[in-house]
Amino acid sequence: MKTNLLRSIVLPLALLCFGFAQAQSTVSGVVSDQNGPLPGANVVVKGTTNGTQTDFDGNYELTNVPDGATLVFSYVSFKTKEVPLNGQTTLNITLEEDTQSLEEVVVVGYGTQNKKEITTAVSSVKAEDFIQGGARSPMDLIQGKVAGLNITKTQGNNPNSDSSIQLRGVSSLSGDIAPLIVIDGIPGGDLDLLQQDDIASIDVLKDGSAAAIYGTRGNAGVILITTKKGRTGKTVTEYNTYIQSEFVDKKPDYLSASEFRDLIDQGVISADQDFGHSTDLYDELLNKSNLSQYHNLSMSGGSESTTFRASVFFNDAKGLPKQNSREQFGGRFSINHKALDDKLTIQSNLAANFINANLLGGGTGDFEQAIQRNPTAPLYNEDGTFYETEAYNNYNPLHRLADRIYERQEEVFSGDIRLSLEVAKGLNASVFGSYVRTNYNDRIFRSKNDWDQRESTEYQGTAYAKKFNHLDWSKTLEATLDYQTTIAEVHDIGAIIGYSYQYSTAEEFSADNSGFTTDGFLDWNLGAGTGITDTSLPRPELYSFKDDNTLVGFFGRVNYGFADKYFAQFVLRREGSSRFGDNHKWGNFPAASVGWAISEENFMQDIQAISLLKLRAGYGVTGNQGIPNYQSLTTLSDGGVYPQGGVYYQTYGAARNANPNLKWEEKHEINLGLDFGLLQNRLSGSIDVYQRKTKDLLYNYSAQQPGFVRGSIFTNVGELENKGIEVVLSAIPISSENFQWNIDFTGSYQSNELSKLSDENFQANWLEFGGLPSPGNLGNAIRLEEGGSVGNFYGKRFAGFTDEGKWLFYKADGSTASASEMNENDLSVIGNGVPKYNASLGNRFTYKNFDLTIFFRGKFAYDILNTKDLYFGNKKWLPNNLLKSAVTKHNQLDDDPQYSDYYIESGDFVKLDNVTLGYNVPLESRYLESMRIYVTGKNLATFTGYSGIDPELQDTGFTTGIDGRDFYPRTKTWTLGFNFRF
Repeated sequence: MKTNLLRSIVLPLALLCFGFAQAQSTVSGVVSDQNGPLPGANVVVKGTTNGTQTDFDGNYELTNVPDGATLVFSYVSFKTKEVPLNGQTTLNITLEEDTQSLEEVVVVGYGTQNKKEITTAVSSVKAEDFIQGGARSPMDLIQGKVAGLNITKTQGNNPNSDSSIQLRGVSSLSGDIAPLIVIDGIPGGDLDLLQQDDIASIDVLKDGSAAAIYGTRGNAGVILITTKKGRTGKTVTEYNTYIQSEFVDKKPDYLSASEFRDLIDQGVISADQDFGHSTDLYDELLNKSNLSQYHNLSMSGGSESTTFRASVFFNDAKGLPKQNSREQFGGRFSINHKALDDKLTIQSNLAANFINANLLGGGTGDFEQAIQRNPTAPLYNEDGTFYETEAYNNYNPLHRLADRIYERQEEVFSGDIRLSLEVAKGLNASVFGSYVRTNYNDRIFRSKNDWDQRESTEYQGTAYAKKFNHLDWSKTLEATLDYQTTIAEVHDIGAIIGYSYQYSTAEEFSADNSGFTTDGFLDWNLGAGTGITDTSLPRPELYSFKDDNTLVGFFGRVNYGFADKYFAQFVLRREGSSRFGDNHKWGNFPAASVGWAISEENFMQDIQAISLLKLRAGYGVTGNQGIPNYQSLTTLSDGGVYPQGGVYYQTYGAARNANPNLKWEEKHEINLGLDFGLLQNRLSGSIDVYQRKTKDLLYNYSAQQPGFVRGSIFTNVGELENKGIEVVLSAIPISSENFQWNIDFTGSYQSNELSKLSDENFQANWLEFGGLPSPGNLGNAIRLEEGGSVGNFYGKRFAGFTDEGKWLFYKADGSTASASEMNENDLSVIGNGVPKYNASLGNRFTYKNFDLTIFFRGKFAYDILNTKDLYFGNKKWLPNNLLKSAVTKHNQLDDDPQYSDYYIESGDFVKLDNVTLGYNVPLESRYLESMRIYVTGKNLATFTGYSGIDPELQDTGFTTGIDGRDFYPRTKTWTLGFNFRF
């Protein structure tokens, strides 16, 4: 009985195990592409973690494979292939190259090109590669992503400040130095019309051959922004949202109340400076409960003939300081319709943004007060009014926040339409029109209780109010005719010709008044103030202004490709601007570039390690018309008055000298590039080397009188030279079914030099920038002279202190002298504030549904002038508060502030700029297609030897590397976000 029972249990189990063992098999084979075996290809049993990789000869062997399984074969830059076993134990697979990367469309001026056809220096960043987390500005999305493009937030994360943008160094003395922004084809588009979830790609035209198609606006490069559009198929709804909070990254190291009193006890500070309180103004200025929120809801879809996308957003950005915010709401709509048997295409975009900004808080001077205010002084009097310390450069910021208004209401609108008609096969005609309008109104009010309005001032205890209005708008009309054809299957020809017209105008109006004996009207009844009639009060001011300009251009471009190996591009734009003199209204801007895809040559086909090898070379001329209007004309300004018949009449005279020879600056640029891909593009990148010379720089020079009516003239003289190297690398060290690691690196080197400043008619010894504030009359920190580098600090060389703590500096002959004994000949270059090297390193890890991004950014080989230390680190600043360095590092110093290399420090830094952890939630829902949750930390750590608050300062233009006394607090930012797709 027991034996039969044992047999009835054991025998079926044995048969089951035997059957299971028989169901498992070993599968082997070779994975290849059209050129031979593929080493490192992934082979995985679908739906499991059972997998392997091919060896150097493409061989693989996979054990414990169920008979009914499906194998998944994958490799970077190749299409994934799934193959059912169907009882087979040997599978030899050939993978097809995924040409999407080579066929990737890159936006260029007035069109698009396949990536493989590009012969110029162009960088393209798609939405999936943007910097993650909440972005204050669209430019934040690509900060550190484009080699050679400097994007610096000079006021940290202030929601009401703009990013400073510069490409490949400074390109003008007086004109625009920021790249031209083009949004969906609109030149000079407004970044306020863009939200991060509405952007599809950002393409940067970096060299002259790429930007020449934009003529006089391409001197500083071009940034092309393309917004998301609808696609044929089911309607897709997306909702993206986040909440964000700011925290102090690093505070200035100033004396606390107890440390201040210790100095009183030591006799360093007079005893009458102890006011009996303990305050920290810095903390009082912070809105520690700040919480920003962002919401974006979009719908897109369409039929074969009509597609659309519509989005609405609400963005409430709160700054870390009190009364520092920016609330935006608006929307964007795009539609694309095909008619006449798909020969006619109509595209249109509409966008609007309504902005309410509180500009009162976050003033950089407020935080200067936070350093220097006596920490024993109260912030409030016993009766609740504000306490003011009446000393040089002192005020109570909390008083201003309570009794002032500074708000801006702004509306931005953009509309465009494009009609494209297929005239014949390969021949298309297009007409594009756009209108962009920005209008804002400022409210400025100071209560009669404000300290600056007190009875002892010129305002005699009355309130002050002001209104300011700004309106600018532009309209653009462009017509193009483009032709594309292929001859004998190897000759690809493309050509475009076009006409461009743009008219822009700006208007401003302001009025103010004082003498308001009540705060009841605020700024809504300017006529109620007695300043209009009471001559003992400051005179009210009326101001109005308007200017305009017109730009007309004709352009053409020809592209040629032979056998996907050899490429060439030729561009010419002829453009006229109302801003220039009668003798130089028009200019020509040519460009040419070539490319050679070496990897497509027959002799390269046996070198399997090289997937892509392409040489590029280009030369282009661009211009700069980004100067104020009417500089070539004699305009009028008011002068004195003259009496006649008891009436005083206003006089008018020439405001500037006319210059009929005024013309645009021209930049001539050579660019050499190499694109490469190795190991089936698991390692890829590019190297670009450029040299550019900007000629006929515009600047105000002294004009001889008589001969000229006025003492200065705006004219073309100087030259700037820039050169540099840019490197971009991308690698995929690990790629498997469940885990992938991507690395992206960008690096650049730049050098900027003023090669010419004077000619035989107009001379200047040097130009100076970066004026240092009082007290001390310390002059300018930066000098630019012929043959010198942009950003040079110019000043005294520190030689030590006397026994009494007085300054000693080196004279030109090597001897030492006091500050009063120094002269102009003893000054020299003592540093440079422009970073020579910029770099970023991004790592992205994906494991199943998790993703982790770690992004570093750094700048190197530059100097910083620490003006906070120069003033607040000196005991002479007493009885104001000090930095602790005044009684530690600089304790020996007992002399007035002096500008010298004593305060020049290395600015090198590396920032842990962004860390994002995301999770794609697995879903089984008929309605919710996907859901992602993420957490982002920004500016989490800074590695630097700089002793100040933040080494990342303005490094664009000519005022570089100066860490000013006034500042906006630097912050760490934490974001929690959700992305839903329905």
